[in-house]
Amino acid sequence: MNKVIEVINVSKSFGKNTNLNQVLDGANMYVEEGEFVSLMGASGSGKSTLLYLIGGLDRNFEGNISLCGSDIGSLKDKQLSDLRLKNIGFVFQFYNLVMNLKVEDNILLPQTINGKSRASLKADLDEILELTGLTEKRKAMPATLSGGQQQRVAIARAVMGNPAVILADEPTGNLDAKSSMEIMELFSKLNKEKGLTILQVTHSEKCASYGTRIVKLENGKTIG
Repeated sequence: MNKVIEVINVSKSFGKNTNLNQVLDGANMYVEEGEFVSLMGASGSGKSTLLYLIGGLDRNFEGNISLCGSDIGSLKDKQLSDLRLKNIGFVFQFYNLVMNLKVEDNILLPQTINGKSRASLKADLDEILELTGLTEKRKAMPATLSGGQQQRVAIARAVMGNPAVILADEPTGNLDAKSSMEIMELFSKLNKEKGLTILQVTHSEKCASYGTRIVKLENGKTIG
């Protein structure tokens, strides 16, 4: 299978001299096409840092990271921006919705900014609304939705561009137990029914168990 993500001997530190904090120390991992990988670790273990490096949100690191066959460390800013736009859907702990836009407009926003017409996106939008259970909420404003529903909108927005991989950073961290499991069920459904490749960061063993494989981060190194 194709490796969508490959991390080779990646190290990352913050600060300098006596205040140096080595967060990653020769981390290695991969995610193959169609996998749902859970990256686990204690709070402060560097798992979110590694996710941001993979997503190209932080470019200051040692080692090599390949995303969809491209070495992100060697890309120019515009090339990296294009790679992210075409290949990555981000889902964060906080939903980052535009509160004065309706649900369907939030989902369509990145694609319309990218120059695509609403008409050309209609079929994909209808499918994603159905998959995420938001069809009846398509005209609703985010403030009228529960936290779990808002996260569904964020997931639908991430999936809308048919990305090569979804990067999810503690996607249930702001939700109650019931909503958390519903979001995990949704990720599992998207992985199985759409073949979506997912890498999620979580400290929850229950959430991690929804993945097809678990990678643990301890002392700056990956296990599994």
